[in-house]
Amino acid sequence: MTSGVKRLKLWVRRKKAGLKVICSGCMQHVSASRIMRSASGGAGPACFEYSTTVVVETYRVKCPRCGIRAEKVAQLPSKAPYSKRFEEAVGQACESAAARQVARRMGLAASTVRAIDLRYLERWEASRRKPPLRQMGVDELYRGKKGKFLTVVCNLETTEPLWFGRERKKETLDEFFRSQLSSRQRKRIEAACVDMWFRFGRASRKWAPQCKIVYDKFHILPARQRRIDEVRRAEFFRQGKKKRGLIKGKKWLLMSRWKNLTGGQRGELNRLFQLNRRVFKAYLLKESLERLWDIATKAPCSTIYKNGWIS
Repeated sequence: MTSGVKRLKLWVRRKKAGLKVICSGCMQHVSASRIMRSASGGAGPACFEYSTTVVVETYRVKCPRCGIRAEKVAQLPSKAPYSKRFEEAVGQACESAAARQVARRMGLAASTVRAIDLRYLERWEASRRKPPLRQMGVDELYRGKKGKFLTVVCNLETTEPLWFGRERKKETLDEFFRSQLSSRQRKRIEAACVDMWFRFGRASRKWAPQCKIVYDKFHILPARQRRIDEVRRAEFFRQGKKKRGLIKGKKWLLMSRWKNLTGGQRGELNRLFQLNRRVFKAYLLKESLERLWDIATKAPCSTIYKNGWIS
């Protein structure tokens, strides 16, 4: 903060009569011996033109279960010297600004603001009501040669990530179903959108046999391109040297979408179709396959059906 800011320091001491002290480990009421703990750095937002610091008297508890522990105080959610109200103000500020900007505004270090924002998000995640998981998506993230892959599970209806697992194995997805979902939650899953790696589909069928396996559109379309190129090579390889010369350098035409081609390019493609009907049929199937994701459906999993392929 700037040097011209006025500072206000408040001392809070509680009466011993009827005092209830809670152990931070087991959350039980126990006897205590008094200590001092400061909630400095702004226990709350500034009071008028003053930068407020609140010094709170807390207790060290002698718990028969946990040993010597600090007292659990609702207004002090962590060991950091910041109150819950102040951390909520910092977390709400981080929703619309970068951590460095909030740090300059609050007079804190950027690393401190990030730590406060993380605790704020953890409390928000623990208290919010999570929507039911009916349509799940599973994919992997490549982290490089050392970390390899991360398995990511998300809720496709709310577009939010739910869980991250190390490596890209069937056992990784098994751990998500076993540790994160109850049997009742697993029965609610209607569809699972996965890539074309068979282990993800196998794990989904094992834990939620009623769900439909949906293959991701962006994994199917590259496979479609490879298949049409295989048809092109197989058909024109046996057509003789003359016809092979006509198809040479035209591979990109077959890979392109019809609506993206110019009039001259469409004419070249039509001449290729006249040479071989099988290549023409393969191109029509390629174009028709992409239109499947534009078809409206009244099925309960229409969101996934428009982004994947049902097995």
